[in-house]
Amino acid sequence: MIGISKLYCGTVEPSDALRYGRLSSNLPSHLLQFSSDKRPVVVWNMTRRCNLKCVHCYAHAKDIPFDNELTTAEGKSLIDDLAGFGVPVLLFSGGEPLTRKDLPELADYAVKKGLRAVISTNGTLISKETAHTLKKIGLSYVGISIDGMEEINDRFRCVKGAFNAAIQGIINCKEAGIKVGLRFTINKANADEIPKIFNLLEEMDIPRVCFYHLVYAGRGSNLVNDDLSHEETRKAVDIIIDSTRKLYDQGKEKEVLTVDNHADGPYLYLRLKRENPERAKEVLELLKMNEGNNSGRGIGCVSWDGSVHADQFWRHYSFGNVKERPFSEIWTDTSNSLMKKLKEKKKHMKGKCSVCQWLDICAGNFRVRAEAMTGDIWAPDPACYLSEEEISNSTRIIPVTGD
Repeated sequence: MIGISKLYCGTVEPSDALRYGRLSSNLPSHLLQFSSDKRPVVVWNMTRRCNLKCVHCYAHAKDIPFDNELTTAEGKSLIDDLAGFGVPVLLFSGGEPLTRKDLPELADYAVKKGLRAVISTNGTLISKETAHTLKKIGLSYVGISIDGMEEINDRFRCVKGAFNAAIQGIINCKEAGIKVGLRFTINKANADEIPKIFNLLEEMDIPRVCFYHLVYAGRGSNLVNDDLSHEETRKAVDIIIDSTRKLYDQGKEKEVLTVDNHADGPYLYLRLKRENPERAKEVLELLKMNEGNNSGRGIGCVSWDGSVHADQFWRHYSFGNVKERPFSEIWTDTSNSLMKKLKEKKKHMKGKCSVCQWLDICAGNFRVRAEAMTGDIWAPDPACYLSEEEISNSTRIIPVTGD
């Protein structure tokens, strides 16, 4: 996760994270990516059921009941363990989490246990009543997925009317006083929609947007040829950066992030190095705190059946099941060779990643994409769009100290 607005527009300084000692238990949510202890943010895909049929769904969700989901009691046991383990954020996801009738009960339980609870949703099931319930619970944030304006979004969601229903869900959240943001997965078919998403932020006064790079998992595995080329990715990231700056220059500050491609960090730094060298030094320090991809370390996933994964995309490999062992025990058990290697994955990178000057900042990017395309977990991520010149030492990193 790369905070474009935090880094490029200077809304976060290195001292902000240092002031809290960089411990995740002390940091406010907007600084969690700079924590030093990397207690995992946990995504709980609490159901595989969904009322939509999104073509890029990593969970292969369907609108049918599934009989292998954690029960309410098992969910509360999971929450007890996560709270005791010091997990800073629990993200309720799916499928569509609002298809589970006990979501409010479980989210309320998480909040009372001291967790920051957020939900990732398609937004179509958020009625006024549901929004008020979520507000009463004390949810920290609701992220609503929209992949373009009406025509494009509904094509991706495979359900006509999904866009308008999601917009109404956003309205209902805002009226109830819940912080709400957008989630947008970039691909060839919707990259031209990015400026329209910024217009939507402005028109509806939405405070946050996350732009996700495509990950080849679940039904998203069928979209490899629909992913942006490296040059198209660079163009899309530049549009995101420029649009963010334009809003800030107009006094309309929005939190803008890119997710699932940590090449965005070095790319942003190199751009700032040309435009604003002094700010570039500060950004480099923050990027080093961020440490890049944290699958298996700073982010984890619990599936609907209790299986524990390195992240929400890596479903074909489970480290264990919370029905049998607590998440905290599974997560810290480095007798599992893959878990051990993920916690020190920079040692195991191959190819250009192993000699890249940005390895400490990117951490090798997404292993799932590398495995999907090459069969080798430790091969370079094919979505890394940095040039050979940019990854070599010829670009020379500016020392953080400025000496």
